[in-house]
Amino acid sequence: MTQRRTLFWIAVLYFAEGLPFGLAYDVWPVFFRAHGVSLKEIGLMSLLSLPWTWKLLWAPLVDRWGARQHWMTGALLVLSATTIAIIPQDAAHPSWLLWGVLLLFTTASATQDIAIDAYAVDVATPETKGPINGVRVSAARVALLVGGGGMISLAEITGWNVLWAALAVLFLGLAAAAFSSPRVTLEASQRRDPIRPVLRWLLRWEMLPVLLFVPLYKLADSTLGRMVKPFWVDRGYSLKEIGLISVTLGVVLTIAGALAGGWFVKRFGNFSALLWLGLAQGVSNLGYVAVASLALPRESIYVASMVESFTQGLGTAAFLAFLMSLCDKEQAATQYALLSALFALTRDVAGAFTGIGVETLGYPTYFAFTTALAIPGLALLPFIRRHVRDEKPASDTAATS
Repeated sequence: MTQRRTLFWIAVLYFAEGLPFGLAYDVWPVFFRAHGVSLKEIGLMSLLSLPWTWKLLWAPLVDRWGARQHWMTGALLVLSATTIAIIPQDAAHPSWLLWGVLLLFTTASATQDIAIDAYAVDVATPETKGPINGVRVSAARVALLVGGGGMISLAEITGWNVLWAALAVLFLGLAAAAFSSPRVTLEASQRRDPIRPVLRWLLRWEMLPVLLFVPLYKLADSTLGRMVKPFWVDRGYSLKEIGLISVTLGVVLTIAGALAGGWFVKRFGNFSALLWLGLAQGVSNLGYVAVASLALPRESIYVASMVESFTQGLGTAAFLAFLMSLCDKEQAATQYALLSALFALTRDVAGAFTGIGVETLGYPTYFAFTTALAIPGLALLPFIRRHVRDEKPASDTAATS
């Protein structure tokens, strides 16, 4: 398979991977809040994201049996069916059936993620590894734009039911594309189980500060993010404004922040990045504190959103660079997946209580509380310093990531 053909299929498949996450994280909170669902229930919806955290539990099944295309296609067909199943449900009074449909949606999405990530490893060569990583990130971000801000803006024009039907058709098309992607034959020796050596690496006493730091470092950011879009809805902003500013422009600024954060890591080292970019990430929550508590111009929320999105990218770049530095090359994929799952677990469980927090404290106090949640992660930095592998070149003052 030529490199151009490989990159084409990587782009298609990672668009399919990013689209469901954009819907679950950006569209569902707006959809349900616009139908009058309580903040408590919207916060609890965070638990629907747990399949993305726990996908390692069934990843060996995907890795050991069947072609990658069978898993990808089957998952996309389930995504299509569950999307169309939203239409007859009463969004204003979500039933257990609707919650079950949404949980099946996220489980199918997590399953296709496993298969697509494995497929990328299968087709990668030393020469194509760099281009593949560039294309997969770009395609996933485009999918987040389409599945998040694009769909929210479209809903204002078409209505929600037409939107769900169109998405179901799109998932069917992606299922057909996934089934048509080139097969890669794997030998039995390539289907080994790496879990035991990875657990031995993870469950060491010296890893204890790391195991505390990983779930805490972005806690302020993730607990704020769950209630941002309901806040926009409650303040009377239109779906078009939410889709354009909070989601679409937000994703663009997050990408810009990640690029800037990557440069900072390269220029000043990972430990300095974790400290200063993490501090910026936490302090940016104060923008929403100001908007929620003061009589500011209507457009001030645009500024708060843009600052929060950019600093989220900064902190993410430092955090992901740290996770990558922890991993050994021999089991890098599984080690990285375990660490990211630990982070995601805290994000999703804490997110489940965000609606209760807002209903109890009110938006201004809750947003201030999320700012304070940045402190524990930053306080752990001295204890994880020995684990930070800085590879900052001493003389390269113009390096970029």
